[in-house]
Amino acid sequence: MFLRSQPEFNIDLPLYLDKVSAGFPSPAADYEEKRLNPDDYLISNKDSTFFARVKGDSMIDAGIFENDVIVVDRSVNPKVGDIVLAVINGEFTVKYLGKNKDGALLIPANKDFQTIEVKDNPTFEVWGVVTGSMRKFK
Repeated sequence: MFLRSQPEFNIDLPLYLDKVSAGFPSPAADYEEKRLNPDDYLISNKDSTFFARVKGDSMIDAGIFENDVIVVDRSVNPKVGDIVLAVINGEFTVKYLGKNKDGALLIPANKDFQTIEVKDNPTFEVWGVVTGSMRKFK
């Protein structure tokens, strides 16, 4: 499912300058804050960016899980090692972009999935580079 990045958040949320500890908290932390607009943080090129909801678990070792919303920018030139949204044989897939002597590879981030060798498949196209993701916990 694709979602346009159309509606702007039009809000600035507090961003604490100290990083939040995932271990032992520091009682001496400075709690100074600035404001963060989610649009500015997630989207570099609004006209070429869209969201897509993830289905499946082929990218879990990259931190992308089922039902996450990925941010996809079509204006970014894909490079080997980028996470991309690609279409092959009429199916969309999120994978690392790789390359070998025979052509492009779509590489999962889950050992239970196979690498897809693109070779000379005329249906293959990179739709955009994944530049971020969002996950809702509740």
